[in-house]
Amino acid sequence: MAFAIASDGARIRYEVTGPVDGTPVVMIQGLGVDARGWALQRPRFGRRHRVLVFDNRGVGDTDGPDGPFDLEVMAADAIACMDAAGIESAHIMGASMGGVIAQIIGVRYPDRVRSLVLACTACRHHQWRRELLDEWATDVAAQGMAAFVSSEGMHWLIGPRLQRRFGMFINILGRLVLQTKPDSFVKQVRAILAMSDDMRDELVHIVAPTLVITGTQDSLTPVGDAEELNELIIGSKLVLVSGAAHGIMAEAPNAFNRAVLDFLAEVDAAVVAIQ
Repeated sequence: MAFAIASDGARIRYEVTGPVDGTPVVMIQGLGVDARGWALQRPRFGRRHRVLVFDNRGVGDTDGPDGPFDLEVMAADAIACMDAAGIESAHIMGASMGGVIAQIIGVRYPDRVRSLVLACTACRHHQWRRELLDEWATDVAAQGMAAFVSSEGMHWLIGPRLQRRFGMFINILGRLVLQTKPDSFVKQVRAILAMSDDMRDELVHIVAPTLVITGTQDSLTPVGDAEELNELIIGSKLVLVSGAAHGIMAEAPNAFNRAVLDFLAEVDAAVVAIQ
């Protein structure tokens, strides 16, 4: 188990797998989920790429410092993990909250980014989503993670197709989410809600090749959010996975992995061609 040290002294747990000579891919998970959320991506990506996963602050084996969390600081945590692993630049892939963190990295640390993959994410708040997230935080603060898992919360993350076909998987995911510390979950929600919509104005400065990917049945970050990212990030590519919802990496892993790996291969080939 390896740890990077963040600017505030927090220990960020990370792990690197895959061939040493593979182009690096950094995977950033979403709200309340640790690095295990990439279980269906790591083996496939690890055949070709050097894969770095880490636990966001407050989840898994990473510290959850006192005080509020900040997505800008969490982006710096990812960079600290890259530094600790000796990775100068990487393909940055983020899902949901991790996709917002990836956007911040694309804007703040362009020299560290080979490409961006923004999965099931958004660049601004809708009032209905603000109210939903605030309700999640309030319920979890009062009743613990069971309030989220036993309520409609999980249905926003997992689409009806997966609910019908893989009830056991839902139970496993529920147990994973239950392991999240309530205080850390609430802090991550508050960090998301504190994100300024001004980020949209900065996306034009992203220079890295970018793939925006989402499921057509995503109700938490609907297709319109992906289309907005695609419009704002110059030259970005949009891929919609039919029938998948917010848990696209688990619901349609083959389609997701294939689309992302093809994109990374194109980016790497273009770099080689230039050299």
